[in-house]
Amino acid sequence: MSLNSKTAFVHSAFLGLGGNIGDPPASMAAALRLFDEIEGTSVSTVSRLFRTPPWGNTDQDWFFNCCALVETDLDPRGLLNACLDIEKKLKRKRRERWGPRIIDIDVLTFDDAVIDEDGLVVPHPFMHERAFVLLPLLDIADGLRIKGRVISEWAAESNSAGIEIASDGGLWWKR
Repeated sequence: MSLNSKTAFVHSAFLGLGGNIGDPPASMAAALRLFDEIEGTSVSTVSRLFRTPPWGNTDQDWFFNCCALVETDLDPRGLLNACLDIEKKLKRKRRERWGPRIIDIDVLTFDDAVIDEDGLVVPHPFMHERAFVLLPLLDIADGLRIKGRVISEWAAESNSAGIEIASDGGLWWKR
C-alpha cells in the first residue's frame, strides 16, 4: 500500500471484478494490486473468488468473479477512470457487450451516492439481478442496502446455479 497509517480516506466504494480470458484470477489480482498502488486509495477487503457461468452472451468460457471494498480519496468519476486505466494496463479490449474479456472492473457503489451520469451509474443498475456480483458481495457486505433491500435478500432470490467458490478466503489476490 502506498499510504501511511495516518491517511484518512474520504470515500468507500465496492467494485466488481471479473474475466474469462487467459488467467482471470491473475488478472484480477494484478488489478487489485494496481488499485492498492494508487495514491489515496487502498484495497480494504476482497471477497472469495467465484467461478461463474457466462451471463448475457452464454456462448463463451466461464468467468471468475470477486468483489472488493476500496477506500479512496478519488471522486466517483476519478474512481471510474482508475478502473478504466487499470483495464487498459491489463490489455482489456472492448469488442462486444457481455462478451469475453481479460478483465472487467465495475464501480458497484460509491458511499451512499446515487449517480446517473453519462458513462457512470451508481449503484450499478443491474448488480441486484446478478448472482455473480451478489454472492461475492455477500462475502464482504451482507448488510449493504441496494434499492431498499439488503444484499442477502437479493442474493437469496438470485439464480446462482452453477456458481462455485474458487478460493478459501479473500487473500487469494495477495499471493
